Amino acid sequence: MDVSVTSEHVGDRTVVHVSGEIDVYTASVLREQLAKLVESGRTDLVVDLTAVKFMDSTGLGVLVGVLKKVRGHDGRLQLVIDSERLLKVFRITALTQVFTIHETLAAALAG
Repeated sequence: MDVSVTSEHVGDRTVVHVSGEIDVYTASVLREQLAKLVESGRTDLVVDLTAVKFMDSTGLGVLVGVLKKVRGHDGRLQLVIDSERLLKVFRITALTQVFTIHETLAAALAG
């Protein structure tokens, strides 16, 4: 399965919608899209992962790398995850302590 990455500007924030599977084969698509946004000055990101069916350690690495870049520009990166399976990956790796994670896009945009 492939990955699809689209984005939209919501005020000062950029919402990045990701769907499909993020693994060693597809993570570069997500990395490139997020890097372009940060390079263009979009450093308040909400990454919506509700349509992601699978993510491996490569995908986690992409998100951690982008988080470091965003923080380097005094920005922030929030995640939207509603899948218990995907949340479990973040819990096991202790990344729930690193990322701000919301259950819904509305909650992320309100925060």
